[in-house]
Amino acid sequence: MGRLDGKVAFISGAGSGIARAAARLFAEQGAKVAIAEINAELGRASERAVRENGGDAFFVETDVTKEESVKSAIQQAASRFGKLNVLYNCAGGSIAQDKRVTDVEMFVWQHTISLDLLGMFHCCRHGIPELIKAGGGAIVNMSSVAALRGSFPGHVYVAAKGGIIALTKGIAGEYAKDGIRANAIAPGLVKTDRVTQRFGDLADATTGTARAQALKAQLKRYPFSVGEPEDIARIAMFLASDEARMITGVTVPADGGLSSY
Repeated sequence: MGRLDGKVAFISGAGSGIARAAARLFAEQGAKVAIAEINAELGRASERAVRENGGDAFFVETDVTKEESVKSAIQQAASRFGKLNVLYNCAGGSIAQDKRVTDVEMFVWQHTISLDLLGMFHCCRHGIPELIKAGGGAIVNMSSVAALRGSFPGHVYVAAKGGIIALTKGIAGEYAKDGIRANAIAPGLVKTDRVTQRFGDLADATTGTARAQALKAQLKRYPFSVGEPEDIARIAMFLASDEARMITGVTVPADGGLSSY
């Protein structure tokens, strides 16, 4: 018996990285999965991987920065599977041009806030009514360790991920009466394709940019601070399951101790 048997999950950004790993894991645990992804090629590949592994999933092309796109995707998921129980808002990310508040170009603000914070807002705006129809459910939002520490120089990303934590708490408090739990995860560095492309092989101490070298040095003090996509997907799966029924309004720092010591 799977830990998500009978549940329907909507996962944004599920064509790659953590969300792709979550789509497969959720399906393995019995959930039917809507793979919301802006890149059609990646979305279809993720759908195919889930199906080849014996799961039930379908891809719906979704731009989380556009409200009508999200609204349509949520409606398609609910129509396809008959309900919605889990909303995993994982689409997002940072870009290399993000800098200190006094230095960053304003186009970074529009890009990152729209993708990370507004995208999550859109998904909750249209996903929560479906969770209510289903008698309640679970929301899992993706924040970052960058929102928990004062040492990350990409200040637009910090603002977006900090906003996610605050909004998650607000949603948890407001919709508890409807049987909805809302939690956030704040990962440390995760070896997604995007991270690997930007920083190189973190296991190789002799290569990479200055930022990559700093991250490698960090590993000496925080040996658990770099994870695989599956590590975060497992946390999301737990928070989405009934096993986490007493957990709401919290942020789980999945950062190997970065925000603790």
